[in-house]
Amino acid sequence: MGELKTGLMGRKELVVEERHTAAHLGSGGVPVYATPMMVLAMEEAALGAVDRLLGPGEATVGYSLDVKHLAATPLGMRVVATAELVAIEGRMLTFRVEARDDAELIGEGTHVRAVIDTERFKAKLEKKIAARQ
Repeated sequence: MGELKTGLMGRKELVVEERHTAAHLGSGGVPVYATPMMVLAMEEAALGAVDRLLGPGEATVGYSLDVKHLAATPLGMRVVATAELVAIEGRMLTFRVEARDDAELIGEGTHVRAVIDTERFKAKLEKKIAARQ
């Protein structure tokens, strides 16, 4: 985690296809870029900003999202999501995220990711599975 510093940027770019639409995902009945897909692009941008700099056995997981979807984007239009690391508090990383299409700002907000130890994380999952059985 030592190489992480505020100002790191990540980016995710895509062209809106049918599989990205609210109608396809069931999150609305219109053929426009779906909010869950916008959130995914923002998360992928955040991952791109920091995950390559993590140490062995470390990863990040989503912790919280506070995002507004401001404008609709039609099929065939390009979307670029960006994430800037704006705060580091222990293992918690806060990003300013936004998404733009070819015409305007379509989404913005904050996203917090937690740096985890992957072995400890897997052990907790295994314990949870075992307790269920």
